[in-house]
Amino acid sequence: MTNDDLFDHYADDYEEELSKAISASGEGRDYFARGRVAWLRHCLRKLGESPRSVLDFGCGDGATTPLLLSLLQASSAIGVDVSEKSLEIARKRSPSPEFVFETLRSFQPTGTADLAYCNGVFHHIPPDERAGALALVNHALRKGALFALWENNPWNPATRYVMSRCSFDCDAQTLTPPETRSLLREGGFEILRTDFRFIFPHALRAFRKLEDLAHALPLGAQYQVLSRKIR
Repeated sequence: MTNDDLFDHYADDYEEELSKAISASGEGRDYFARGRVAWLRHCLRKLGESPRSVLDFGCGDGATTPLLLSLLQASSAIGVDVSEKSLEIARKRSPSPEFVFETLRSFQPTGTADLAYCNGVFHHIPPDERAGALALVNHALRKGALFALWENNPWNPATRYVMSRCSFDCDAQTLTPPETRSLLREGGFEILRTDFRFIFPHALRAFRKLEDLAHALPLGAQYQVLSRKIR
């Protein structure tokens, strides 16, 4: 089954399947989506960056795409995905002209986007196809633009457990942070920072403020590599 077939198959049940997989954390999908974009906002402010146009690469059903506009105060977003069924859901969820959703086949990068965001996509891409996928992101961005690539942390036992429970992660080939950084460097990006998030489950939420101090330690369930296009 190809990735587009896989995610077309799970499009209607994606949220339910994901909720089952992450239920051990005690949190729902929105908690993690908001947490990722809020941390990205924090990083952008540190850099003095205010992106206006955003590419949501591998947007799925578009649940995160509106957060990229509202939390980052961007003005437009393009969501790209392999699954047409997922994109149909995304268009219904966000019918505003601020949002455009396109299939990967039809997407024509223009080299003008200020920021690309990607969560949990590259572990679904076969290793020999990752450079090509990254090239598409690169071509969508203007020089100097930023790419926030989020991936599941294979060094975290809780992450491995959740992925083992997730039906659409059956094909997953995880990337370690060094592998992700190497991929980005080879694809024309300068690494700015690597951050780890989501250490504590809901039952230990009283300790979550510590995550802001421990973001450089490889403890979190996910990590973000923030990079800048240099070529």
